[in-house]
Amino acid sequence: MRTRHAFPTFRSIGLWFLLLLCQAMALAVSTPAQAHGDTVKVVVTGQREGHVTADITWENDGDAIDETVAATVNAVSPDGARSEGPWKLVRDTGKPAGWTTAEALPPGSWKVSVDVGFPALGHGDKEVAVPVVDPAPATSPTAPQPAASGTPDASATPSAAAPGASADPSPSSASSVAPHAAGDDDGGDGTLWWTTAGVAATALAGAAAGILLRRARARRLRS
Repeated sequence: MRTRHAFPTFRSIGLWFLLLLCQAMALAVSTPAQAHGDTVKVVVTGQREGHVTADITWENDGDAIDETVAATVNAVSPDGARSEGPWKLVRDTGKPAGWTTAEALPPGSWKVSVDVGFPALGHGDKEVAVPVVDPAPATSPTAPQPAASGTPDASATPSAAAPGASADPSPSSASSVAPHAAGDDDGGDGTLWWTTAGVAATALAGAAAGILLRRARARRLRS
């Protein structure tokens, strides 16, 4: 009798191919993580206007982390009376490994701790001092400078002198006006007197002429 050898079927070949593909993908994903390491390095660098700043890199090679970092920031005062957080970290613009907080710490001394949970575990802490910023002084409008006492204001002198000149005439001008007024009054009275005398003389001459004419006519009638 002949024995038949069992040949693999298409179903078994597909299962083996799928298993090999999954293993290859797992190796491809795990290789970068193994190269960077399984922990991250967290260095709290300080604060900027109250915002906590930190640098987060891979522990093994010091490369910046490209993916999203899930981290929390907590701050406690030295006496433990005040606390801030937990806050999350956001990218610090212009720094590949830089991270910062959107919230700001109030003035004072703080012990800041940063705990990273993704893409790997990491921790960092530091004493941070936030200074008190004095508010900018309010600017007051500048008052106009008064004119010097030795130099009178040219614009004010004529206006002040003009009403005085028009309201109070000088004695010389008053004395010069008075004789003219008196002369005008004397001339008027003299003219009126001469006119009255002329009218009276004319009336008397007319009356005398009339009397003489009447007498002459009466003499003629008698003769």
